[in-house]
Amino acid sequence: MLASVLYFYICRNMKKFDDQEISLVEAASAYAALGSEQRLALLRQLTRAGEQGSTIGALGEATGLSGANLTHHLKILAQAGLIVQTRQGRSTICAAADYATFKRLNDFLMAECCADLEQDHG
Repeated sequence: MLASVLYFYICRNMKKFDDQEISLVEAASAYAALGSEQRLALLRQLTRAGEQGSTIGALGEATGLSGANLTHHLKILAQAGLIVQTRQGRSTICAAADYATFKRLNDFLMAECCADLEQDHG
C-alpha cells in the first residue's frame, strides 16, 4: 500500500524509506483532505471517539453535518486513509486511522526539517 520513496539527505547520501513510511502522493492526498474545516472537524471528533469510533448519525449530530454533505466528507477522509469505515449490522461505524498513520504523515514533513539551513550556512 505504501510505496517506497528515494530522496537525498543534505550530505547527498541516498536513503530508502521502508514500506511503513508515506509517499509524496499519499501525503498530498491526506493533507488535501484535511484542507476543509468540515473534514478536520470530523477527524477531530473521530480522534476523540477513540478506537470504538462513532456512527455516522452521531458524527452528524456532533459536527452539524448531515446527509450527502456528511457522506461526501467521510468518503474523502476514507480515500485519503485518515479514517476507516466498517459495517455493524445496519450501522456504519467510522473511526480515525491508527496512530501510526498519523505519525507517518507527520514524519513525512519532519524528515526534511531545516534541511536547507545547513546548506545555506555550510
